[in-house]
Amino acid sequence: MTDTVNSQITDDVNSQITDDVNSQITDDVKVAGASQNKRTKTGVVVSNKMQKTVVVAVENLVKHGMYQKYIKRTSKFLAHSEEPGINIGDRVVIEETRPLSKRKRWAVREVLDKAS
Repeated sequence: MTDTVNSQITDDVNSQITDDVNSQITDDVKVAGASQNKRTKTGVVVSNKMQKTVVVAVENLVKHGMYQKYIKRTSKFLAHSEEPGINIGDRVVIEETRPLSKRKRWAVREVLDKAS
C-alpha cells in the first residue's frame, strides 16, 4: 500500500517537474515575426539587380582622430527583400536577421521614401 502511494507521489512530482521544464522551454522560444530588439540601419538602395536581394548603402559620420572633423563613411549591406517594387534610390530600413547566405545578414523592414 505504501509503495503504491509513494510511486503515485513520485509520479506526480515528476510530472510537475517536466511540466515546469516544458513551460520554461516554450517560454524561451521566440515567435517568428515577433518584435525583438534587432539592430536596424537606414540607407539608400544602390543596386537591385539580384533576385530577392538589394544592396543598401548606409552612411555614418566618424570623427577624425587628429583633425577632429567629421568624415562620411559608407558601408554596403546585402539585404533580403521579398518585395519586387524596391528600386535604386529608395530609402529603406534594414534589420538584422539570421545569416541567409555568405554576405546576406539583413532584411528590408520597410521602405521610407520611394525614388522619383
